[in-house]
Amino acid sequence: MVSEEEIELVSKLMRIDIDNHKEHVEKVHAMIDYFDILDSAGVESEEISMPEISISNLRKDEYIPFDDKLIEKLNHYKGTYVRAPKMSS
Repeated sequence: MVSEEEIELVSKLMRIDIDNHKEHVEKVHAMIDYFDILDSAGVESEEISMPEISISNLRKDEYIPFDDKLIEKLNHYKGTYVRAPKMSS
């Protein structure tokens, strides 16, 4: 499974400050346990059917110029950065 050292390494690589690595180890284990439950659902034999779409029914790709600077239109824009909401643990 995942160790505190691995969580610490990943947090350093992602440049995320984490005070309590042990807390995140437990969360990762819970996620892995949930994926194990999903894997055991036994849906390998289920067939997924998708309707066929003719290429002629697809829209034509075209370039549409955009003269404004998109980053300046964003909320919480500062310099060359966009502030994202804080993530709660």
